[in-house]
Amino acid sequence: MKKPIALLLLSAVIAGCSSTDEVNLEPMELVDFEPTVELDEVWSKDIGAGQDARFSRLTPVISDGVLFAAGSEGEVVSLNPETGRENWSKDLDKELAGGVGAGPENIFLGSYSGTVYALSRDDGSERWQTKLSSEILSAPQSNGDVVVVQTLDGRLYGLNAENGEQIWRYDNPVPVLTLRGTANPVLFGDKVYAGFASGKAVGLRISDGVQVWEQRVAIPQGKTELERVVDIDATPLLEGSILYASAYQGRIMAINRSSGRPMWATDSSSHKDISVLNGTIFVSGADDRLRALNSANGEQIWENDNMLRRELGAPQAIGSYVAVTDFEGYLHLLDREQGRFVAREKVDGDGVRASMISDGERLYVYGNSGELIAYRIQ
Repeated sequence: MKKPIALLLLSAVIAGCSSTDEVNLEPMELVDFEPTVELDEVWSKDIGAGQDARFSRLTPVISDGVLFAAGSEGEVVSLNPETGRENWSKDLDKELAGGVGAGPENIFLGSYSGTVYALSRDDGSERWQTKLSSEILSAPQSNGDVVVVQTLDGRLYGLNAENGEQIWRYDNPVPVLTLRGTANPVLFGDKVYAGFASGKAVGLRISDGVQVWEQRVAIPQGKTELERVVDIDATPLLEGSILYASAYQGRIMAINRSSGRPMWATDSSSHKDISVLNGTIFVSGADDRLRALNSANGEQIWENDNMLRRELGAPQAIGSYVAVTDFEGYLHLLDREQGRFVAREKVDGDGVRASMISDGERLYVYGNSGELIAYRIQ
């Protein structure tokens, strides 16, 4: 039986076993600094239950000028991203775990029971639902013809976007021990790109699921199953012809999206989504160091180690800055060029697990308690 484990537990075990010396496991105190910019709250919206205790990471999405968000107890809303005004809301009354994914006509969510829900973008009415083999902890993605869904048991499904019927299925073996999570599949042109708990990234034809290439991003190492965990839980990031993939206890790798050949790779350990802007990749390491890397060769530009053991979320680059959240619900804003703190705001006392999103003008932060806040940097 495969055993997904919560990352908080895993991190604590690894930290405790990483040295024979005495280790301070207390989160680092917040660093004092003089703010040079302001995080101005534009609007906020209560989505409902927010994230649950099972490490769901329901993340909002902006698609064609509309923001969609969901709560763990089935709340789904459509909002104007500029004003926060509600277009519609719907209560599925289901335990949601994966989402939100958006296609041309529908949005898509996944549940702990393994059910995919397709809702109309226009009014939230249910179009169809399909039961799959395992929990869906990531956001289904669609190009309008096919909906691609990744399940916790290492399977990738291609479903008919009109009715939810299965078109194809791709299986990737799941190790004995894995992190509890999956990356979102990424669709571009006639291909879908995905990362798995095996530490492998693949490119498949979206029409029939046939594998075009496979690349190992991380190689399991060590004597114990715990040491050999190499999940790709961070959603691969496509930038032009390059696909960037990041694995836990492995590497960040730049992969040619057509051939699957690695362009470069650098040692890194992360399970959080990465961000890229103007030639710089930002990554929150499993060691809670925030790093900036040159996207052309993977060389480190800077590192900020002032937030150790604060369980950093996924970074989000916006304008001249990069934002990152922590377990106490603080939003930290840093200078993108040098990694210095420029602003800080308490967002949610329950923490922030979901990845932040940005439309280039505003930063959207979805707290665990269910409050979605739009910020503008002044």
